[in-house]
Amino acid sequence: MNTEKAYKNLDFLTSKDARSLRILAEYLHPKAQFEQEKVSNTIVIFGSARAPSPEELNNNDGSKEGREKNQKLAKYYDATRMLSRKLTEWSMDIDKEEQKYVICSGGGPGIMIAANRGAREANGKTASLRISLPFEDAPNPYVNEELDFEFHYFFTRKFWFSYLAKALVIMPGGFGTLDEFFEVLTLIQTGKIKKNLPIVLFGKEYWNKLINFETLVEFGTINKEDLDLFFLTDSVDEAYDHITLSLNSK
Repeated sequence: MNTEKAYKNLDFLTSKDARSLRILAEYLHPKAQFEQEKVSNTIVIFGSARAPSPEELNNNDGSKEGREKNQKLAKYYDATRMLSRKLTEWSMDIDKEEQKYVICSGGGPGIMIAANRGAREANGKTASLRISLPFEDAPNPYVNEELDFEFHYFFTRKFWFSYLAKALVIMPGGFGTLDEFFEVLTLIQTGKIKKNLPIVLFGKEYWNKLINFETLVEFGTINKEDLDLFFLTDSVDEAYDHITLSLNSK
């Protein structure tokens, strides 16, 4: 009888009983890869997977309504790409033996691919933390292969987003972007994240229409100073200055 070792048995490893092993693997594998690539600090960029690139926008043959929506999101693709490139160039000029800050995205299309694209255009390393989804399986050609991770569990993925992050940029996005933004705000507000973590909320028109943050203060559900946990802007230069000045002052 040829008995297979448990750690080679895929039927066991994909079973309910081995769930804890799979969770642990989604912690240990990225840890090993980040250490091997000497990546200990990231700038994480969140945002909509539906934002079109300039190439996609030029080839859009959809409805008028669809084109108008794409136009609204397209400017954030461009802003993400530009900001990512500027931050990577700044990082590469830091007088360190290894690159200090690496752009990291969710690895999907739209804003995520724009973030990785801008970093690669600056000849920098770039990482992605993808999640297995049936509708976001297109490859991201701008990510370094050794820093491209695919997760099954959202919570292990979000751990790696926040653990190495030294700054966050939140572009307009849907439920996933909101989830990631508010989870980090909660961790900072409750003292679970203690490090200096500048957060840029990019796109005044979008965010002011979507959320009336002053209402939270008005009803006493947050303190006035909690609004200082993030910086709201429409400017790539302002976002760049806010992040770099915050990180330079550490």
